[in-house]
Amino acid sequence: MELELRHLRVLCAIADAGSVGRAASALGYSQPAMSAQLQRIERHFGHRLFERNTSGVEPTRYGTEVLDQARDVLARAAAIGRRPAADDARTRGPLRLASTNSPVLSGMLNRLRSRLPDLTLTVSSVYPSSEIVELLEHGEVHAAIAADYPGRELRHSAAVAHRGIVTEPSFVALPAGHRLRHCPEVALADLADDAWFLTPDDGAGWPGVFYEACGAAGFTPAAAHEFLGDQQQLQNMIAQGIGISIVQATLRPIPDVLIKPLAGTPLWCRYVLAWRRESVADEVADTLFDSAAAAYRALIAQSPHFRTWASRTWSMTRP
Repeated sequence: MELELRHLRVLCAIADAGSVGRAASALGYSQPAMSAQLQRIERHFGHRLFERNTSGVEPTRYGTEVLDQARDVLARAAAIGRRPAADDARTRGPLRLASTNSPVLSGMLNRLRSRLPDLTLTVSSVYPSSEIVELLEHGEVHAAIAADYPGRELRHSAAVAHRGIVTEPSFVALPAGHRLRHCPEVALADLADDAWFLTPDDGAGWPGVFYEACGAAGFTPAAAHEFLGDQQQLQNMIAQGIGISIVQATLRPIPDVLIKPLAGTPLWCRYVLAWRRESVADEVADTLFDSAAAAYRALIAQSPHFRTWASRTWSMTRP
């Protein structure tokens, strides 16, 4: 077999997804075809590149070396024919970045500092994703991390581009003494009598999607507290039994808080990188996206409850 760029993309997709099955879905392959492709690639290199674990696959030590080189080759191939960023007027001046309440922001910024050390960034916290779109449309920010929901994708003009970073399931945070604490996953209907903490309208579909899911489960929440504060405050109140909350799947629980998946996964959220085409060079947009995606992969690695859910939810196949 002659090694081609598409083979390198397969390896990177498997590493990014943490699963042969999920990578196959992302690339439009069947799972058997992806497994066969990986076997051919490993025969080419003469070594195993991935090992199976409880939540999917992870690179071997040799596989990590190959992946580092593969990403470098793919990045160089993508840059062929592009004008250097230093010559692009869109890279001059500070990049104004807005972000909703996203778990990837800090990790993304940390990676940007190392990958684009000369890029000056200003960051604004903007909760409603609808407002983020308006800021982009009017040129008040150059790029942003926004959120939307399946079937309610954000709309914008042709002046704005976007790429989905990840679509993740929404989990629920419960106090450690909750009556359902021993359940590996929790049915939304079993939480009908609990009080909820809900963030306000984000202009993208929340909390409408939550109330729709509750309605489909046959109930209306008994009580709801509107809360828009930091995660530490929220978790402290949950730990004290004041209420429960829908939370991001990769949230790290504090002591006395449990993070549980919802049975049937009735709620999903997508994080989106959006940018003004005339304000952000293609290479910078690619780096923003790659940094955000890498930050999310790091969050998954630190979230055993998410990885346990993924191992139960997606079928895993040995490469």
